[in-house]
Amino acid sequence: MIRRNDIRNVAIIAHVDHGKTTLVDGLLRQGRIFRDNQQVAERVLDSNDLERERGITIMAKNTAVTYRGVKINIVDTPGHADFGGEVERVMNMVDGVLLLVDAVDGPMPQTRFVLRKALQAGHRAIVVVNKIDRPNARPNHVVNETFDLFIELGATDEQAEFATIYTNALKGVAGRSPLKIHDSLEPLFDAILDQIPAPEVDPDGPAQLLVTNTVYDDYKGKILIGRLRRGVLRKGQMAARIARDGSITTAKIGQLFVFNGLERREVEEVTAGDIIAIAGIGDAGIGDTIADVHHPDQLPPIAVEEPTVRMTFSVNTSPFAGREGTHVTSRKLRERLYQELERDVALRVADTDSPDAFTVSGRGELHLTILIETMRREGYEFQVSRPEVIFKEIDGVKYEPIEQVELEVAEQYQGAVIELMGQRRGQMRDMSIRDGGLVHMIFHVPTRGLLGFRQTFLTATRGEGVMNSLFIGYEPLAGEIVTRTNGSLIASESGVATAYALNQAQERGTLFITPGAEVYEGMIVGQHIRERDLEVNVCRRKHLTNIRSSTAEEGIRLETPRILSLDDAIEYISDDELVEVTPKSIRLRKRLLTLNERQREQKRREMMLTGDR
Repeated sequence: MIRRNDIRNVAIIAHVDHGKTTLVDGLLRQGRIFRDNQQVAERVLDSNDLERERGITIMAKNTAVTYRGVKINIVDTPGHADFGGEVERVMNMVDGVLLLVDAVDGPMPQTRFVLRKALQAGHRAIVVVNKIDRPNARPNHVVNETFDLFIELGATDEQAEFATIYTNALKGVAGRSPLKIHDSLEPLFDAILDQIPAPEVDPDGPAQLLVTNTVYDDYKGKILIGRLRRGVLRKGQMAARIARDGSITTAKIGQLFVFNGLERREVEEVTAGDIIAIAGIGDAGIGDTIADVHHPDQLPPIAVEEPTVRMTFSVNTSPFAGREGTHVTSRKLRERLYQELERDVALRVADTDSPDAFTVSGRGELHLTILIETMRREGYEFQVSRPEVIFKEIDGVKYEPIEQVELEVAEQYQGAVIELMGQRRGQMRDMSIRDGGLVHMIFHVPTRGLLGFRQTFLTATRGEGVMNSLFIGYEPLAGEIVTRTNGSLIASESGVATAYALNQAQERGTLFITPGAEVYEGMIVGQHIRERDLEVNVCRRKHLTNIRSSTAEEGIRLETPRILSLDDAIEYISDDELVEVTPKSIRLRKRLLTLNERQREQKRREMMLTGDR
């Protein structure tokens, strides 16, 4: 085994919105990847439309820069807890990590998760204290908190002696002291060369690579990404593909690529230690091993933590089905969901008793919502159920997932938030007052209690509260939790909504639709002010007479309706409701559309509870 001193492989990990992708922008610019006059977008690695719209990284991305003759392969990872599977799988590709920590916020829930994965993999970390220019920056305090986190997570003596770099990623400057910042990121580049070990490889052994990521190219097909552990791979050579179950097939390597800036550069040959991309082996997936044909040695497949939340995806059965979508059949829906498994190792898909419905399990609401939004934009039309947690039974006792929730609110909202957490079986673990009078609270809450909580929390804090959560484990069932206290306003007949009818309906609650919207019987058109559901006729027209003129309706003043986004719709629905998702619309509906069906189902449930048959 020898060390390749001309390469460093490093992942950038952090809590969401601490500046990972912005820092990568600075590294790429100062690595002379772009021309001097080239126009470059901010957060250039967030190439996905959804990533740009939401301002978060969803998928891990590879890039590379050269500094002082050394190639630095950089993997930008997501910061949101729901996409932790992306972080887990890239840990086998790198030899060290840059742990970004906000100079004001310090270590946050996801910081704990990503650091734990890095330490378990045996990696050394460089702590990068970012946003050093913020008015309330407290760099020394943040470094101490980070050191405590290292010790708490069981870091070795070598791992705990981390180097610290202070940066302002937006300006592209860094320094080894918060009081002495250079006018470039050179101190960070130097720290990567000094602190991150060079990859240890066997260049003469039989080739071996673990597929860590896959991307699809319209011309080249599926492209496999991973780090070549040992040996040499050449364009056109035969290779063995070892599946997770150990079965072996052979395939020809069509093309080989290495990363250079934002591009994949085609090469004839690659040697061990580099992060590479392979085209031509279309049936391989994440976790498979690509190896020498004569010595097919398998690497341990990627293992990720189990999902905690599931939803049912099914074919759209509403009266408006098939109007707006391109892919509307169960066959197309099933194909697309199982195709997603090849890219997302943290996702699970299972068939149900019904051929038109599939159970999809993920790390959290956002994880599944991003999949729904992606499919919607691809032309799929379907309906989804309310998220539900995945329980476990251990020694005859039912266990449920628990999350650590960190809340930051203004002092006047403190009591309301504590009351909301109490209703959801939350247990307070810590509370402190931060600069500016903000109250920082930590709770352990069942995941059940957090489903649909975001909107309630924002309402209670007038949109000023900050909430972060992280799955921490399973505990015995906490008891009953009531997460929604309002019923729905349900359209009693099909047609077009009128201002006259909506004016009467808005007295009963908050509307979700505007005049002129098409509705069908059983569609949810608003939120009732009371606990029970209420049927309303939103299509009723005013009967005109000689006295009532047709212009009388112009005097109606409707309140601004609450237009639900996909995230809001999924948070809102209850167990007997569905979200109808199409490329053009998001509608809420009852699972049973007619009033008679719902009354019959209600009566059946009541009889079951009383034991009658």
